[in-house]
Amino acid sequence: MSSKTKIIVLHLKELIYTGIFLILGILFIILMIVMFMPTKQGPKPSVNESEALYVPGKYTTALQIGSETVDVEVVVDEACINSIRLVNLTEVVTTMYPLMEPCLDTIAEQICENQSLENITYPDENKYTSQLLIRAIEAALSQAALSGTE
Repeated sequence: MSSKTKIIVLHLKELIYTGIFLILGILFIILMIVMFMPTKQGPKPSVNESEALYVPGKYTTALQIGSETVDVEVVVDEACINSIRLVNLTEVVTTMYPLMEPCLDTIAEQICENQSLENITYPDENKYTSQLLIRAIEAALSQAALSGTE
């Protein structure tokens, strides 16, 4: 029986690099699995047809402010108002009417919380801006209302 002894030389530096790359590869695979695995969401609560108030979607109303036009966007689902925001807002409008955005944020917060245009409060110094925005929101919600589509 003749056995030849084989000598293997391993450099510590190469072992460390290999170990680090192996760990990074495993972490990368785990990250990809976590990112692309479908999320488990609970069933969406169903809304009875009698409870449905709106046709789900985004509804906009054009608002003429000086020579500029701004759109008020209202996002609704079957039973509630999800968000209200200004779109196509130019720098000219934000400069000339600086209270427009804060005023809408205050109104939108109240509407989304109460799910109604009733009993909305606003400061007296923003009275006309607030009334203008509320009328635009009202117009967008009338587009979304179920009675308008039947």
